Amino acid sequence: MDLCGLNMLAGWTVSGDTIMIEQMPIFGGYTGGVEETAISDVATTLASFALFSGNFHLDGPIHIRWGVTTAKETLQVAGHAAAAIDNNTDLLIANQYYPMAGPCTEMCLLETATQAICDTISGRELLSGSAAAKGVILDRFTGMEARVMGEAARCAAGQKVSDMNETIANLYKIYEPTYQNQDIGKTFQECYDVTTVKPTKEYLEVYDKALQTIRDCGLDIKH
Repeated sequence: MDLCGLNMLAGWTVSGDTIMIEQMPIFGGYTGGVEETAISDVATTLASFALFSGNFHLDGPIHIRWGVTTAKETLQVAGHAAAAIDNNTDLLIANQYYPMAGPCTEMCLLETATQAICDTISGRELLSGSAAAKGVILDRFTGMEARVMGEAARCAAGQKVSDMNETIANLYKIYEPTYQNQDIGKTFQECYDVTTVKPTKEYLEVYDKALQTIRDCGLDIKH
């Protein structure tokens, strides 16, 4: 971080601002495989509090090939890093969401729910998402993805880790084969009535279908 950034941090600290520090380790990059990336993730998380006076840390392990947080390896990194921090500190930790698929697709909702389950059972306090279609295409995210994220987290809270690990594996097997053919979904304007800001009937039907798939995979999600 340059001097300008450190000056900004000093000013925010003196002013009593809430400071979020963000970092996104890249699986398959300079840090290597799952184990090495998880170690790097824990180290940078701790540094965000110790060096930069962060109030909470926003994570987001990214897959070097797919550019998503919902891949098997990035879920493993996020889960192990969060569990290590949660079991040994009282720090507030969060995670970002970058699913492969876009809005109004069952795949996007399944990816988001899978990460929410992983984050919840591994001890994260905050979830930040969801930036559908990898967060890089204009108007390709809506409130429906955030809804399934919240509902999946709510239902996963308090469940046995072993049971939820099985659910995560079941869900991943469904959406991972589609990575080769990314479905960017529909724009916000196509997914919502922009006057009432309510989701379309089509997206509600896609959402209901995704919920049933999640239930079939082992999580009794309600809404």
